[in-house]
Amino acid sequence: MTQARTALVRFGVSLEEHLLRRFDAFIGAEGYSNRSKAIADLIRKEFVSDSFARGGKVAGAITIVYDHHKREVVNRLLDIQHDHGAIIISAQHVHLDHDNCLEIIAVKGSGAKVKALADSLKSVKGVKHSTLSVTSAA
Repeated sequence: MTQARTALVRFGVSLEEHLLRRFDAFIGAEGYSNRSKAIADLIRKEFVSDSFARGGKVAGAITIVYDHHKREVVNRLLDIQHDHGAIIISAQHVHLDHDNCLEIIAVKGSGAKVKALADSLKSVKGVKHSTLSVTSAA
């Protein structure tokens, strides 16, 4: 299967000198070898944020850390996941130590539904920390 080549377009950008210095330091620390790749990634990041905010299709991961000794926390988390089965691709459970578990839930669906699931999970009593990371589903 061959992929179609995308035409590259050159354009100029004018920035204040101090802003460009900060940008160069930032992209150097991030490991970019050139400004073009860094700018393209920042633009894509904004498109993903916009799509998520508007309820567009996203893919991502919800991570939660919880105390499995808290009463009913495991059952509640499983019930919520079953209620959102249409957007859950997979889930991985990791025992961090005697008291704490890590759950990584891969999701794909509308931004609104993904956010609703993440919010439901993090609000469960016994969940100590939760993060949601999304990217484009396309």
